[in-house]
Amino acid sequence: MKWKYIAADPNLCGGKPCFRGTRIPVSLILNYLGAGETVESVLKEYPSITRRHILEGIRFAAQLADFEELEISA
Repeated sequence: MKWKYIAADPNLCGGKPCFRGTRIPVSLILNYLGAGETVESVLKEYPSITRRHILEGIRFAAQLADFEELEISA
């Protein structure tokens, strides 16, 4: 899948996936959302990204979860 808003550059943020044109790692925003922050509060804190960036970040994480084998205890 081609990501419109996400890029990984080995010269930026250690190669972590970031929102294109920023130094904001996708994982940072997902962690905020996972901790209970609202999309609106994240957008206010990071005005260089949009709702579309966040939604693509969630789709990106969902796709990774489909392919990663994780050990999760019951």
